[in-house]
Amino acid sequence: MLDVLVIGGGNAALCAALVAREAGASVLLLEAAPRDWRGGNSMHTRNIRCSHDAPQDVLTEAYPEEEFWQDLLKVTGGLTDEALARRVIRESATCRSWMRRHGVHFQPSLSGTLHLSRTNAFFMGGGKALVNAYYRSAEALGVVVRYDAAVARLEFDRSRFVAAQLAGGERIAARTCVVASGGFESNREWLREAWGCNERGEWPADNFAIRGTRYNQGVLLKDLIAQGADRIGDPTQAHMVAIDARAPLYDGGIVTRVDCVSLGIMVNQAGVRFYDEGEDFWPKRYAIWGRLVALQAGQIGHSIIDAKAVGRFMPPVFKGVQADSLPELAQQLGLPVAAFMKTVNDYNAACRAGTFDHAVLDDCRTEGLTPPKTHWARTIDTAPFFGYTLKPGVTFTYLGVKVDERAAVHFAGRPSANLFAAGEVMAGNVLGQGYTAGVGMTIGTVFGRIAGASAAAASKASA
Repeated sequence: MLDVLVIGGGNAALCAALVAREAGASVLLLEAAPRDWRGGNSMHTRNIRCSHDAPQDVLTEAYPEEEFWQDLLKVTGGLTDEALARRVIRESATCRSWMRRHGVHFQPSLSGTLHLSRTNAFFMGGGKALVNAYYRSAEALGVVVRYDAAVARLEFDRSRFVAAQLAGGERIAARTCVVASGGFESNREWLREAWGCNERGEWPADNFAIRGTRYNQGVLLKDLIAQGADRIGDPTQAHMVAIDARAPLYDGGIVTRVDCVSLGIMVNQAGVRFYDEGEDFWPKRYAIWGRLVALQAGQIGHSIIDAKAVGRFMPPVFKGVQADSLPELAQQLGLPVAAFMKTVNDYNAACRAGTFDHAVLDDCRTEGLTPPKTHWARTIDTAPFFGYTLKPGVTFTYLGVKVDERAAVHFAGRPSANLFAAGEVMAGNVLGQGYTAGVGMTIGTVFGRIAGASAAAASKASA
C-alpha cells in the first residue's frame, strides 16, 4: 500500500512530499492543475521570512525570534496560536539550508522592495524557479507526481484517513495523507457567500480579483469541515492586497500590486481618504489595503502620488494615470474634483515638515487630520501627478482546519492519527488576520516539512 498521499502541488505540498520521501516513505503527489500551471500560489511568490541572529549571505544584520514574534503579534492583533507561530518562527532559521539542498537559490533583495533585506530571503528566479526546483528534486527522489488529478472528497473511518476519491471516480488508498490543497479564494461563489451583501446593496466579492491560481477552489477544505474536522479562522479574512484595477481575474501575481500607497494618499470614489497610509512599514501593511478597499463603495480606491515619489518604489506592470495638475488628475480618475481638491488641500495643510526617510519610521506626519498619516507625510504639490485605480486582490483565505504541532488535523478536539495539513489550508492557525511579507511561505515550508515527517512516521508505525 502507498505510504503517503500528498494532495496539492504548491510549496507546502512539495516540502511534505520531499521530507516524507527522504524518510523512506513511498509518496504520491496529486496536483489538480495541469503541468503548465503546477505550483498553486507558490509560483507567484518571491521570498520567505526568516529569523536569524546574525547576517547570513543574502540576509543583513539580525532578525531574532522575539522580533519576528512581535511583528506577527502586531499584524494579527493577537489572533494567532502562539505555540504554532513560535514553532514556525524558530524553524524558519534552519529551513534555507534544506531548501538549497533541493535546488533553491537565493539572491539579495532588489532595490524598491522596501525594508526587506534584513527579514526576507529572495528566491533567485522567483517562486516559479522554486517550484520547478522542488519538482525536479521530488522526481529524482522517486516521488510520483500526477497532474490534472483533482480530489473530490476524502474517505474516513471516524477521524482516520482511508482513501481519496478523485473527481473522475478513481479511489486511492494510503496509510497516511497530507492535505496541502490551499484555501478557497478561487471559489467565487464561496467568496460571495462569505462576504455577503453590504449596506449599499453591493456584493463586494463580485469585484475581487484572484492574485494567484484558479485551482484553489476549497473543495477539500469544505469536505473536511463537512466531515467533522475542526475549523479555524474567519472566512472573510485573507491575504488581500490592493492591486491595479486592470489586473486579470486570475494569476496577476506580484506585478499587479501597487507599492506607492505609503508615499502618497489613498482616496475612495468620493475623493476622500479613509485610512492612515503611513501607519507602519509597507511589508507589514500592504496586505491590509485590499480589505480596506473592499469596504469602500464599488470596492475601488485610488493611490495618489506626485513627482517626489517616483523612483522610490518597485514600478507595477501597468502605468498610472498622469496629469500636470491635480484637478486634471481627478477628472481622469473620475473623481469629484471639488471633494478631491479639499482632501488634498486639507492633507497638505496638515503635513508637518520633518526629515523624510522611507527606510525608517520617520517624523514626517500630519497634525489635526482624520485619519492621520503617521509617517512619510509629504505634501502632494509637485507635478506631474500620478494616480493608480485599485481593487481588492485575494491571494489566499485564512479559513482552515485546526492542527497541532505535528500538523495533525483535529476532529472534535482530538488529532487524527494519519491525516495532516500544511500551507494555506491550515495557515489560519497562525494568521487570524493581517500579514507580514513572506510569512505565508514560511508557514508552508515549516509545516510542509512537519507534515511530511509526521506522515512518514505514522505510515511506518502503521505498517
